[in-house]
Amino acid sequence: MCNDYRLALDIERIREDFADIRIRITFPEGIPNMEPRPDIKITDTAPVVRAASGAGDDGHLIQRRWSWPGPTGKPVYNFRSEGRQFDVGRCLIIADGYYEFTTPDDPKKKRKDKWLFTKTGEDWFCIAGIIRPAGKFGEAFTMLTTEPGPDTAPYHSRQIVVLDRADWARWLDPSVPATELTRPLPKDSLSVEQVG
Repeated sequence: MCNDYRLALDIERIREDFADIRIRITFPEGIPNMEPRPDIKITDTAPVVRAASGAGDDGHLIQRRWSWPGPTGKPVYNFRSEGRQFDVGRCLIIADGYYEFTTPDDPKKKRKDKWLFTKTGEDWFCIAGIIRPAGKFGEAFTMLTTEPGPDTAPYHSRQIVVLDRADWARWLDPSVPATELTRPLPKDSLSVEQVG
């Protein structure tokens, strides 16, 4: 499961690209300071976009914690999407890459192999997420997962839901059935590179 991703975009690029698909980004909590981050890990704070209530095609860019505490106290950072509608709390998690880890072929290697996944032909993308109250942490988000597509299957038995750009506004609209959007991407949609 995805437990590490990256983001190295400036806020203006994010705003412009959302405007290109007719989503006007606003900053209800102020414009965040977004330094390039090669590793965003579980419990880190990161930017997400959620629908602005009653504002048509507006989206609020806010920063929230990645993961909420589950019943046993372990962080819920990935959440299965199958069979769920997600009528409330949908959000877009902004990323330009995410990582998966595999057991190395070399038994002497102490660390797992680290693989970077990026969206083929796009500088950045959005991951389907949900945001909800998280007790003392305020609100937190998690990434939705689905069955692995052909690009991910050699590396992991699940994959996060990477949305096509044309589906970003649809994901923020809870009247659109989640099952139409929470699916793996077709072959060659993701590029994979070993980075560790």
